[in-house]
Amino acid sequence: MRNGSRREAVFLAAFIAMTVLLAGCAQEDQPAPSRYDRIPATAVKMTPVTDQNPPKSLSPEYLDPVPIAIIDTAGAEDSAFILPDGDTLYLFFTPDVTVPPERQVLDGVTGIWISRKTGGAWSEPERVVLQDKGKLAIDGCEFVQGDTMWFCSAREGYTGVNWFTAEFKDGRWRDWRPAGFPPEYEVGELHIAGDELYYHSSRDGGAGGLDIWVSRKADGAWSEPENVAAINTPSDEGWPFMKPDGSELWFSRDYGLWRSRRVDGEWAAPERMIFPLAGEAALDAAGNVYFTHHYFDGDRMIEADIYFAERVERH
Repeated sequence: MRNGSRREAVFLAAFIAMTVLLAGCAQEDQPAPSRYDRIPATAVKMTPVTDQNPPKSLSPEYLDPVPIAIIDTAGAEDSAFILPDGDTLYLFFTPDVTVPPERQVLDGVTGIWISRKTGGAWSEPERVVLQDKGKLAIDGCEFVQGDTMWFCSAREGYTGVNWFTAEFKDGRWRDWRPAGFPPEYEVGELHIAGDELYYHSSRDGGAGGLDIWVSRKADGAWSEPENVAAINTPSDEGWPFMKPDGSELWFSRDYGLWRSRRVDGEWAAPERMIFPLAGEAALDAAGNVYFTHHYFDGDRMIEADIYFAERVERH
């Protein structure tokens, strides 16, 4: 959907700027701002009516996607991650895509948020804090499994962008620490299913650009990554997501969402599922798809929303 390492580059730029800003930016005790407090007054909310390139389902298995109204704002909602039960949705938010990362890190709202569904309705998202009070960080790329979250972050005390984990205890996320992936694996955005780690990377040995790689855990360590050759091409393949039952691998390619099915332990030739401007799929246990849709004015991105494509029951 974007240049493959765009978000990683954004976080890296934020980290560099952070070291300059720390000396002059005192942290004051004040109420946390809401998402709406930081969205520019001039921002215009995009809708399917004003969308020049609305995403469509290319498969009879899915209805055409729709935005999630309570979650989507005139800012940018990105990187949806849905838990299998379909009732908890994590996302990345920043109020203005035109703001450089050295200012985003100070806005108090850019980062990971969570919304919960009750009685069929989504709640107003709440901020997920993954940093000590008074310290700066930009967090994103969230992946949650059980009581563990993996996320990438540029933060004080670390060089560049790194992967971290956090544990959910006593009603909040805490105990964040480095995830410990070998640096030479060059782990980009990821999905972990059982003992398999799927992620995108432009590391050497691939088909070109971003590729999907898989590493397997044995005796507590991740094995040397293998290129998932069945789905990779000279184009960028990224942002993998495994269906909870392990039968499908979804990923982004050429401004759309693609799916490969696992047949007899092997990944079949992928098919394009949702297009255009659809990326970063996440699926619940029922197979419903949540993803990012970006709005463009010419070549300029102006907003991003979380969309939902309902899976049609097949009898």
